[in-house]
Amino acid sequence: MAESGPAEGLGGELPPEIVIVTGMSGAGRSTAARALEDLDWFVVDNLPPGLLPTMIDLAGRTRGAVARVAAVVDVRSMAFTEDLLSTVEELRGRGITARVVFLEAGDETLVRRFEGVRRPHPLQGDGLLTDGIARERETLRAIRGEADLVIDTSQLNVHQLKAKVIGFFGDSEEVRTRANVVSFGFKHGLPVDADLVLDCRFLPNPHWVPELRPMTGRDEPVRDYVLAQNGAKEMLDAYTEVLRLLIAGYQREGKHYMTLAVGCTGGRHRSVAMAERFGEKLREEGVEVHVAHRDVGRE
Repeated sequence: MAESGPAEGLGGELPPEIVIVTGMSGAGRSTAARALEDLDWFVVDNLPPGLLPTMIDLAGRTRGAVARVAAVVDVRSMAFTEDLLSTVEELRGRGITARVVFLEAGDETLVRRFEGVRRPHPLQGDGLLTDGIARERETLRAIRGEADLVIDTSQLNVHQLKAKVIGFFGDSEEVRTRANVVSFGFKHGLPVDADLVLDCRFLPNPHWVPELRPMTGRDEPVRDYVLAQNGAKEMLDAYTEVLRLLIAGYQREGKHYMTLAVGCTGGRHRSVAMAERFGEKLREEGVEVHVAHRDVGRE
Protein backbone atom coordinates (compact mmCIF):
# COMPACT_ATOMS: atom_id res chain seq x y z
CA MET A 1 0.00 0.00 0.00
CA ALA A 2 1.38 3.43 -0.88
CA GLU A 3 2.15 5.68 2.06
CA SER A 4 0.71 9.17 2.24
CA GLY A 5 3.06 12.10 2.30
CA PRO A 6 4.31 12.98 5.78
CA ALA A 7 2.07 15.36 7.69
CA GLU A 8 3.56 18.18 9.73
CA GLY A 9 3.37 18.06 13.50
CA LEU A 10 3.46 20.82 16.10
CA GLY A 11 5.58 23.79 15.09
CA GLY A 12 5.91 22.47 11.51
CA GLU A 13 8.09 19.48 12.42
CA LEU A 14 7.56 16.23 10.57
CA PRO A 15 5.78 13.57 12.69
CA PRO A 16 7.93 10.78 14.14
CA GLU A 17 8.46 7.69 12.03
CA ILE A 18 7.88 4.30 13.59
CA VAL A 19 9.30 0.83 13.07
CA ILE A 20 7.29 -2.02 14.54
CA VAL A 21 9.47 -4.99 15.45
CA THR A 22 7.53 -8.23 15.72
CA GLY A 23 7.80 -11.89 14.76
CA MET A 24 8.42 -15.27 16.28
CA SER A 25 9.37 -15.56 19.93
CA GLY A 26 13.04 -16.52 20.07
CA ALA A 27 13.79 -15.10 16.61
CA GLY A 28 15.66 -12.05 17.91
CA ARG A 29 13.18 -9.23 18.52
CA SER A 30 15.13 -7.96 21.52
CA THR A 31 18.41 -8.00 19.61
CA ALA A 32 16.84 -6.04 16.74
CA ALA A 33 15.42 -3.55 19.23
CA ARG A 34 18.82 -3.05 20.86
CA ALA A 35 20.35 -2.41 17.45
CA LEU A 36 17.77 0.30 16.77
CA GLU A 37 18.39 1.75 20.22
CA ASP A 38 22.09 1.99 19.37
CA LEU A 39 21.04 4.04 16.34
CA ASP A 40 19.25 6.48 18.68
CA TRP A 41 15.74 5.22 18.02
CA PHE A 42 13.40 5.55 20.99
CA VAL A 43 12.53 1.92 21.79
CA VAL A 44 9.38 0.77 23.57
CA ASP A 45 9.13 -2.93 24.47
CA ASN A 46 5.94 -5.04 24.56
CA LEU A 47 3.62 -2.21 23.55
CA PRO A 48 0.02 -3.26 22.82
CA PRO A 49 -0.88 -2.39 19.20
CA GLY A 50 -3.73 -0.12 20.26
CA LEU A 51 -1.28 2.19 22.05
CA LEU A 52 0.92 2.81 19.00
CA PRO A 53 -1.00 5.94 17.87
CA THR A 54 -0.82 7.32 21.41
CA MET A 55 2.92 6.68 21.44
CA ILE A 56 3.32 8.57 18.17
CA ASP A 57 1.22 11.47 19.50
CA LEU A 58 3.38 11.68 22.62
CA ALA A 59 6.57 11.58 20.54
CA GLY A 60 5.19 14.33 18.32
CA ARG A 61 4.83 16.61 21.34
CA THR A 62 8.60 16.50 21.93
CA ARG A 63 9.07 18.93 18.99
CA GLY A 64 11.61 16.75 17.23
CA ALA A 65 13.42 15.36 20.28
CA VAL A 66 11.91 11.92 19.54
CA ALA A 67 11.89 11.64 15.76
CA ARG A 68 12.14 7.86 15.43
CA VAL A 69 10.23 5.29 17.49
CA ALA A 70 10.75 1.53 17.48
CA ALA A 71 8.02 -0.54 19.13
CA VAL A 72 8.43 -4.21 19.95
CA VAL A 73 5.03 -5.87 19.72
CA ASP A 74 4.53 -9.22 21.41
CA VAL A 75 2.22 -12.01 20.24
CA ARG A 76 0.61 -12.11 23.67
CA SER A 77 -1.20 -8.81 23.07
CA MET A 78 -4.92 -9.38 22.82
CA ALA A 79 -6.34 -9.60 19.28
CA PHE A 80 -2.72 -9.21 18.12
CA THR A 81 -2.88 -9.71 14.37
CA GLU A 82 -6.11 -7.85 13.69
CA ASP A 83 -5.23 -4.95 15.99
CA LEU A 84 -1.71 -4.51 14.65
CA LEU A 85 -2.70 -4.54 10.99
CA SER A 86 -5.52 -2.04 11.51
CA THR A 87 -3.24 0.19 13.61
CA VAL A 88 -0.56 0.25 10.92
CA GLU A 89 -3.23 1.23 8.38
CA GLU A 90 -4.41 4.01 10.71
CA LEU A 91 -0.91 5.40 11.15
CA ARG A 92 -0.19 5.38 7.43
CA GLY A 93 -3.53 7.06 6.80
CA ARG A 94 -2.32 9.90 9.00
CA GLY A 95 0.76 10.32 6.80
CA ILE A 96 3.11 8.65 9.29
CA THR A 97 5.92 6.47 8.03
CA ALA A 98 5.14 3.13 9.66
CA ARG A 99 7.18 0.04 8.79
CA VAL A 100 6.88 -3.53 10.06
CA VAL A 101 9.96 -5.70 10.59
CA PHE A 102 9.21 -9.40 11.09
CA LEU A 103 11.80 -11.68 12.71
CA GLU A 104 11.56 -15.29 11.50
CA ALA A 105 13.40 -18.53 12.27
CA GLY A 106 12.93 -22.22 11.54
CA ASP A 107 11.26 -24.53 14.05
CA GLU A 108 14.48 -26.43 14.85
CA THR A 109 16.30 -23.18 15.56
CA LEU A 110 13.53 -21.89 17.81
CA VAL A 111 13.36 -25.16 19.74
CA ARG A 112 17.12 -25.09 20.27
CA ARG A 113 17.02 -21.48 21.49
CA PHE A 114 14.17 -22.07 23.94
CA GLU A 115 15.81 -25.22 25.28
CA GLY A 116 19.08 -23.30 25.65
CA VAL A 117 17.49 -20.72 27.96
CA ARG A 118 15.13 -23.27 29.58
CA ARG A 119 12.05 -21.11 29.13
CA PRO A 120 8.60 -22.24 27.96
CA HIS A 121 7.11 -20.76 24.83
CA PRO A 122 4.55 -18.02 25.65
CA LEU A 123 1.83 -19.91 23.76
CA GLN A 124 2.87 -23.40 24.85
CA GLY A 125 0.37 -23.76 27.68
CA ASP A 126 0.19 -27.38 28.84
CA GLY A 127 1.36 -28.68 25.46
CA LEU A 128 4.73 -29.20 23.84
CA LEU A 129 7.18 -26.49 22.89
CA THR A 130 6.53 -27.29 19.24
CA ASP A 131 2.79 -26.79 19.81
CA GLY A 132 3.45 -23.24 21.03
CA ILE A 133 5.67 -22.48 18.04
CA ALA A 134 3.06 -23.79 15.61
CA ARG A 135 0.30 -21.80 17.30
CA GLU A 136 2.34 -18.61 17.19
CA ARG A 137 3.34 -19.10 13.55
CA GLU A 138 -0.33 -19.44 12.59
CA THR A 139 -1.32 -16.43 14.68
CA LEU A 140 1.32 -14.27 12.98
CA ARG A 141 0.70 -15.48 9.44
CA ALA A 142 -1.24 -12.39 8.35
CA ILE A 143 1.17 -9.81 9.78
CA ARG A 144 4.15 -11.66 8.29
CA GLY A 145 2.53 -11.37 4.89
CA GLU A 146 2.15 -7.60 5.31
CA ALA A 147 5.64 -6.98 6.73
CA ASP A 148 7.92 -4.50 4.96
CA LEU A 149 11.00 -6.49 5.93
CA VAL A 150 11.30 -10.16 6.90
CA ILE A 151 14.60 -11.29 8.43
CA ASP A 152 15.33 -14.99 8.82
CA THR A 153 17.65 -15.34 11.81
CA SER A 154 18.08 -19.12 11.63
CA GLN A 155 21.71 -18.83 10.52
CA LEU A 156 22.50 -15.55 12.33
CA ASN A 157 24.12 -14.98 15.70
CA VAL A 158 23.23 -11.89 17.73
CA HIS A 159 26.13 -9.88 16.28
CA GLN A 160 25.17 -10.72 12.69
CA LEU A 161 21.52 -9.86 13.31
CA LYS A 162 22.49 -6.58 14.90
CA ALA A 163 24.74 -5.75 11.94
CA LYS A 164 21.91 -6.55 9.52
CA VAL A 165 19.46 -4.27 11.31
CA ILE A 166 22.03 -1.48 11.45
CA GLY A 167 22.66 -2.00 7.74
CA PHE A 168 18.97 -1.48 6.97
CA PHE A 169 18.30 1.43 9.32
CA GLY A 170 21.70 3.01 9.87
CA ASP A 171 21.07 6.04 7.66
CA SER A 172 17.66 7.51 8.26
CA GLU A 173 18.10 9.89 5.30
CA GLU A 174 18.78 7.08 2.82
CA VAL A 175 15.72 6.43 0.69
CA ARG A 176 17.19 4.15 -1.95
CA THR A 177 16.02 0.59 -2.13
CA ARG A 178 18.24 -1.78 -0.18
CA ALA A 179 18.64 -5.31 -1.46
CA ASN A 180 19.89 -8.41 0.26
CA VAL A 181 21.16 -10.92 -2.33
CA VAL A 182 21.70 -14.38 -0.84
CA SER A 183 22.98 -17.51 -2.53
CA PHE A 184 21.74 -20.86 -1.25
CA GLY A 185 21.57 -24.57 -1.97
CA PHE A 186 18.17 -26.11 -2.72
CA LYS A 187 19.20 -29.24 -0.86
CA HIS A 188 19.50 -27.14 2.30
CA GLY A 189 16.07 -25.52 1.88
CA LEU A 190 14.73 -22.22 0.59
CA PRO A 191 15.49 -18.96 2.44
CA VAL A 192 12.20 -18.15 4.15
CA ASP A 193 12.67 -14.38 3.85
CA ALA A 194 13.12 -14.32 0.06
CA ASP A 195 10.97 -11.97 -2.02
CA LEU A 196 12.17 -13.53 -5.29
CA VAL A 197 13.86 -16.91 -5.84
CA LEU A 198 16.03 -17.65 -8.90
CA ASP A 199 17.06 -21.18 -9.90
CA CYS A 200 20.51 -21.61 -11.47
CA ARG A 201 20.43 -25.40 -11.65
CA PHE A 202 19.95 -25.30 -15.43
CA LEU A 203 23.59 -24.18 -15.79
CA PRO A 204 26.38 -26.82 -15.98
CA ASN A 205 27.68 -27.61 -12.51
CA PRO A 206 31.37 -26.74 -11.82
CA HIS A 207 31.29 -29.50 -9.19
CA TRP A 208 31.88 -31.97 -12.02
CA VAL A 209 34.99 -30.14 -13.24
CA PRO A 210 37.82 -31.57 -11.08
CA GLU A 211 39.95 -28.43 -10.97
CA LEU A 212 36.94 -26.25 -10.05
CA ARG A 213 35.34 -28.54 -7.46
CA PRO A 214 37.41 -27.31 -4.45
CA MET A 215 36.71 -23.66 -5.29
CA THR A 216 33.60 -21.54 -4.80
CA GLY A 217 31.73 -19.09 -6.98
CA ARG A 218 33.79 -16.28 -5.47
CA ASP A 219 36.91 -17.63 -7.16
CA GLU A 220 37.59 -16.18 -10.60
CA PRO A 221 37.94 -19.50 -12.49
CA VAL A 222 34.52 -20.67 -11.24
CA ARG A 223 32.95 -17.26 -11.84
CA ASP A 224 34.27 -17.15 -15.42
CA TYR A 225 33.10 -20.72 -16.06
CA VAL A 226 29.56 -20.06 -14.80
CA LEU A 227 29.08 -16.73 -16.53
CA ALA A 228 30.34 -18.13 -19.85
CA GLN A 229 27.65 -20.84 -19.98
CA ASN A 230 24.73 -20.65 -22.41
CA GLY A 231 21.82 -18.95 -20.69
CA ALA A 232 23.81 -17.25 -17.90
CA LYS A 233 23.94 -13.81 -19.54
CA GLU A 234 20.35 -14.12 -20.72
CA MET A 235 19.21 -14.96 -17.19
CA LEU A 236 21.12 -12.01 -15.74
CA ASP A 237 19.71 -9.59 -18.31
CA ALA A 238 16.13 -10.87 -18.08
CA TYR A 239 15.96 -10.86 -14.29
CA THR A 240 17.65 -7.48 -14.10
CA GLU A 241 14.68 -6.14 -16.07
CA VAL A 242 12.31 -7.88 -13.66
CA LEU A 243 14.19 -6.40 -10.71
CA ARG A 244 13.90 -2.92 -12.21
CA LEU A 245 10.12 -3.34 -12.30
CA LEU A 246 10.03 -4.72 -8.75
CA ILE A 247 12.23 -1.97 -7.35
CA ALA A 248 10.15 0.74 -9.00
CA GLY A 249 6.99 -0.86 -7.62
CA TYR A 250 8.45 -1.25 -4.14
CA GLN A 251 9.45 2.42 -4.11
CA ARG A 252 5.96 3.48 -5.15
CA GLU A 253 4.51 1.36 -2.35
CA GLY A 254 6.98 2.70 0.22
CA LYS A 255 8.83 -0.61 0.57
CA HIS A 256 12.57 -0.05 0.56
CA TYR A 257 13.91 -3.54 1.26
CA MET A 258 13.99 -6.70 -0.81
CA THR A 259 15.67 -10.10 -0.61
CA LEU A 260 16.75 -11.86 -3.79
CA ALA A 261 17.62 -15.54 -3.31
CA VAL A 262 19.76 -17.25 -5.97
CA GLY A 263 19.92 -21.04 -5.70
CA CYS A 264 21.76 -24.02 -7.13
CA THR A 265 22.04 -27.59 -5.86
CA GLY A 266 24.53 -27.11 -3.03
CA GLY A 267 24.92 -23.33 -2.84
CA ARG A 268 28.67 -23.39 -3.50
CA HIS A 269 29.41 -22.64 -7.17
CA ARG A 270 26.70 -21.47 -9.59
CA SER A 271 24.47 -19.59 -7.17
CA VAL A 272 27.44 -17.85 -5.57
CA ALA A 273 28.84 -16.63 -8.88
CA MET A 274 25.42 -15.49 -10.08
CA ALA A 275 24.56 -13.80 -6.78
CA GLU A 276 27.78 -11.81 -6.93
CA ARG A 277 26.98 -10.72 -10.49
CA PHE A 278 23.40 -9.79 -9.58
CA GLY A 279 24.83 -7.70 -6.74
CA GLU A 280 27.01 -5.83 -9.22
CA LYS A 281 24.09 -5.25 -11.58
CA LEU A 282 21.86 -3.94 -8.78
CA ARG A 283 24.57 -1.54 -7.65
CA GLU A 284 24.71 -0.23 -11.21
CA GLU A 285 20.97 0.48 -10.84
CA GLY A 286 21.63 2.62 -7.76
CA VAL A 287 20.50 -0.02 -5.28
CA GLU A 288 22.33 -0.46 -1.99
CA VAL A 289 23.29 -4.14 -1.94
CA HIS A 290 24.48 -6.67 0.61
CA VAL A 291 25.54 -10.05 -0.80
CA ALA A 292 25.67 -13.12 1.45
CA HIS A 293 26.35 -16.79 0.75
CA ARG A 294 24.29 -18.88 3.14
CA ASP A 295 25.52 -22.38 2.26
CA VAL A 296 28.95 -21.88 0.73
CA GLY A 297 30.71 -23.66 3.61
CA ARG A 298 28.29 -26.60 3.86
CA GLU A 299 28.73 -30.01 2.26
